[in-house]
Amino acid sequence: MLKVQKITKLFGKKKAVNGVSFEINKGEIFSLIGPNSSGKTTIVKTITGLLRPTSGSVEIGGIDVAKFPEKTKAQVGYIPDEPTVWSYMTGEEFLYFTQALFGVPESKRKANIPKLLKIFKLQGSEKDYFEDYSRGNRQKFSIVAAMSHDPKLLLIDEPIVGLDPTGAEIAKNIFLEYAKKGGSILLVTHTLSVAQEISNRIGILKDGKLRAVGTLAELRRKAGLAESASLEEVYMKLA
Repeated sequence: MLKVQKITKLFGKKKAVNGVSFEINKGEIFSLIGPNSSGKTTIVKTITGLLRPTSGSVEIGGIDVAKFPEKTKAQVGYIPDEPTVWSYMTGEEFLYFTQALFGVPESKRKANIPKLLKIFKLQGSEKDYFEDYSRGNRQKFSIVAAMSHDPKLLLIDEPIVGLDPTGAEIAKNIFLEYAKKGGSILLVTHTLSVAQEISNRIGILKDGKLRAVGTLAELRRKAGLAESASLEEVYMKLA
């Protein structure tokens, strides 16, 4: 579903991403972990088309993002690390607007909104303005909005930050169910327990380079650790 091939991104003379390649298959959750300034968010923004790679390519569903940006973006749901929405837009308007952007038929937009609100039990708050929402509720609206057009690929940058424990558990279950139905997920997170719990494969990024990729069992072997080692222990060894 996603193919990242030897992408490099320069900001002036700084090489934020250096020859990174990986693929995500249909129905797979792939987590990208690494220290701050390792290039994770730059990679996500390159995949979405918000940034262009200095070299290399990104394909979504076999289509080049740089050559066909609208066609590829139509297949993607993006949950950024900071949910930023116009302050004077209500949650309901945001869900309607997002569906309209992605071409959901008008007859379905209003009908979908109650279903989307129900996921995180947001009923009753949909008429409030975004500036009045807590950080957690802004995140919840961002998650359901990103899924409102049934994307084939979800790009998620720190989805759990700001969510209460119940909301975090709901989010994890949403992502697992989405993958079970054939959706693909790229998850960028510092919450290693979440990555360990829901990922099929994990990539460890450092200084713009992908240092290791594999299942948790494969990464444990690469790190020379026991089968019971946590992802945190693996990460500390490899990164």
